[in-house]
Amino acid sequence: MADGAAGPTISTHVLNTERGAPAAGVHVSLYKLGEDDRPIRITQALTDDDGRVRDLLGRPLSPGVYRLEFNLAGRTAADPEAERFFQRLSVDLRVEDTSRSYHVPLLLAPFGMTTYRGS
Repeated sequence: MADGAAGPTISTHVLNTERGAPAAGVHVSLYKLGEDDRPIRITQALTDDDGRVRDLLGRPLSPGVYRLEFNLAGRTAADPEAERFFQRLSVDLRVEDTSRSYHVPLLLAPFGMTTYRGS
């Protein structure tokens, strides 16, 4: 931005409620859906030690439908011999107000997930 301030972002925070801790190392991809509803990948990242990806956008925010995709495949910390039941989660969100940031947390449990529009 012209004044040096950061622009709006799309971010996430993944928490492992089974362990009561952040979920580090979760692969997250951000797509924008084209006019034909085909996803165009914008970026991908791994959650940090605090379970966060602070900015998946990395470019000016434009109106439209975005898809956050969480690759959850792998073993759980509580039972390293067992694969996770849920392997992947995709969440589509509509962005109309490009002046604000969008934060989409994900709470993971062995057999359930919750997401919501954060602040």
